[in-house]
Amino acid sequence: MQLTHTDEVAVWFANGVPARLVWRGERFRVNDRPTRLEDELGWHPAITHPPSVVGWRFQARGEAGRSLVFDVQQTARGWVLLRTYE
Repeated sequence: MQLTHTDEVAVWFANGVPARLVWRGERFRVNDRPTRLEDELGWHPAITHPPSVVGWRFQARGEAGRSLVFDVQQTARGWVLLRTYE
């Protein structure tokens, strides 16, 4: 199931990719290979120079053992959670 969010999250990186995330007070550790999202945002073909978007999709396991897939995007305010998948 996909859920859409606009929550701010804290993201930590290791070797240039997300390694940890804190969302709603729970810590999650990335447990797969993160994927960049810029190619999945579906820009209209008439837009020749889409804005630079930094986003990631990754699976992470929380402290309580729950695993989710997260889509996060960097904004001027920091990192925002776009979607989660169970």
